[in-house]
Amino acid sequence: MPADFGGHGIGRQMHEDPHVPNHGRPGRGFPLRHGLALAIEPMLMAGGHNDYRTDLDGWTLRTIDGSRAAHIEHTIAITEDGPRILTLP
Repeated sequence: MPADFGGHGIGRQMHEDPHVPNHGRPGRGFPLRHGLALAIEPMLMAGGHNDYRTDLDGWTLRTIDGSRAAHIEHTIAITEDGPRILTLP
């Protein structure tokens, strides 16, 4: 998936800063701190070049080659005691 896809902060609005990329090197991203609530959103595509298109609804993504894809989202809170998963397994 392109670099602009990934997770995001959760707060008074659905998509807030910081952007949470689905790739990168450990220790190089946004520092996690107490009080953050984040949506972690890995997106996996099984096709050749991971090419996709957006449907007319402006939201739905489809692979160009018809291969399978998956999008999973979990919300976590960074607490004084460490991360806490807020979504059910």
